[in-house]
Amino acid sequence: MSFDTEITTGDDGSLTGPFRAPAQMLADQEYGGHASVHDDAEAAKLGLAGAPIEGPTHFSQFDALAVEQWGQSWFEQGCISSHFFNMVVDGEEVQATLTPTGERTATIGAVKRDGTPVLAGTATLGDAPTELDERRQRGLQDPGELFIVDQLEIGMTSDPVTVTMGFDSHNGKLYPFTLRQKLDKITESSSWYEAAASGGDSPWGSPIVPTEMLSVLAHQAGAHFPVRGPAVGLFIDLEVRFVDGPVFVDQPYEVVHTLVGIGQSRAVESYWTESTVTHADSGVHAATVLLHQGVFKASYADYPA
Repeated sequence: MSFDTEITTGDDGSLTGPFRAPAQMLADQEYGGHASVHDDAEAAKLGLAGAPIEGPTHFSQFDALAVEQWGQSWFEQGCISSHFFNMVVDGEEVQATLTPTGERTATIGAVKRDGTPVLAGTATLGDAPTELDERRQRGLQDPGELFIVDQLEIGMTSDPVTVTMGFDSHNGKLYPFTLRQKLDKITESSSWYEAAASGGDSPWGSPIVPTEMLSVLAHQAGAHFPVRGPAVGLFIDLEVRFVDGPVFVDQPYEVVHTLVGIGQSRAVESYWTESTVTHADSGVHAATVLLHQGVFKASYADYPA
């Protein structure tokens, strides 16, 4: 058994899961030495309706749909690529849909109960084009005058760090919860995530890390590039690609971050980080995480009026 999720199939072959209310697990997150946007007080300062759920949390709802469509290949060579439209606060319910457009391609979308869009993107296998291919190119254009991410340069690369995600190991101040705590509240549970002693039956012989937790693994060691602060950040776009997956629990991985884009909008300055995740022992490229994150201009005290 893998996922035990009630899935509805549409006339167009689309797969739709049930409405789920993802759990808020970042209330105690520290971002740059202070509370993050996931703290109610910080969210209120920025005029938000409430502290949002972390965007990658929604990816678990798509894992169930993608495994229904492609089986275990999803965790070996699948890629979920998403642009976030609207934040979801604790208690709000979200429904995910995957619509095949080819043998190895699909579009994805998630909405709240009232129809408000949460995210849209693609789910693909292998090297098929993704939602963020075009969006990422915009990050290579001249962003104009910057005041928060002005010290960043495309091509910057971090020193490699070795990280491991165990069931009970801490994931740092950015992610103040363990994998076991996440699995207790995850929207779609799977026996592939569990150790054999706990009833797990991973076809790869070892428990695997859920797709939503790959961004946690990749950024477990904290900040990597010189962004001015204190200021409050958010996720704008996220892509998680399994290159030679899955990614396993208790397996050490080496992570290297490369800055691949810089931009800004009316409310935020932003930057794109590509993180490669390779097996620390074999050097096999297991996965890549592409994150486009913004920093609220209004949250930076020294931002010009």
